[in-house]
Amino acid sequence: MVCALGAAVCFGTATVLQAVAARAATTGGGGEAALLLRALRQWRYLAGLGLDGLGFLLQIVALRSLPIYAVAAALASSLAVTGVVAARLLHVRLSRMEWSAVGVVCAGLAMLGLASGAEGDRQGSMALKWAMLAIAVAVLTLGLLSGRWSGRGRDLVLGLGAGFGFGVVEVAVRLIDSLAPLKLLANPATYALLIGGGAAFLLLTSALQRGSVTTATAGLVIGETLWPATVGVVWLGDRTREGLAWLAVLGFLVAVAGALALARFGEAPTPSEPETSQG
Repeated sequence: MVCALGAAVCFGTATVLQAVAARAATTGGGGEAALLLRALRQWRYLAGLGLDGLGFLLQIVALRSLPIYAVAAALASSLAVTGVVAARLLHVRLSRMEWSAVGVVCAGLAMLGLASGAEGDRQGSMALKWAMLAIAVAVLTLGLLSGRWSGRGRDLVLGLGAGFGFGVVEVAVRLIDSLAPLKLLANPATYALLIGGGAAFLLLTSALQRGSVTTATAGLVIGETLWPATVGVVWLGDRTREGLAWLAVLGFLVAVAGALALARFGEAPTPSEPETSQG
């Protein structure tokens, strides 16, 4: 659980650092490529990328030793980290309800920490590995078509799609049973991890650029927590400590609900947002 929480801290802090750097890089001409190059010259943006990389490594370690439901809920709590760090670095004022949501997330994770058992001992079937690859390809297809869609519900669907992509990564890590090069190349889960992760970033970026941050992030949290947790319990044998299944379910739901209440921090807010988002 320490690694899962460490990953959440890394991801949540990286979001704010990259937002600060991107905001400073907006001065100047050029298109998206020029903006990215200016951002890459700033230490905050590079530090954010480094934290993202460290967070991913910690996530992999956590998924190799904890049930998926515990790791998924911990990663969703990165929104609480983003909110707290944004309050310090961006001078964003959190409402009482949002501070309460941070406390709710912490309480849910504490319950999960008490109730979680070891990771499941079942080996994923080949059918499950191919299913993850199929989901990853579907998410990628959705991402490639997202630019043509401007209808109602777009933000929620793209957020859910991104969540499914990140969920594929969570499950695929458990389905990779050998790091030998030949076995990696022959394992459909390897390609599911790469395609699912890349497609998830594509979908989330598209949703945040042209839609509602809150709606997209709410879909993301739901997509990356509920179905991977179900796969872990039903097909990979994830269990809780004896007699504490109820506490794990309660902790999971509480942590996810708290994260949803902080969904506006899916993208670090601008300084003007606190005045318009209170209440």
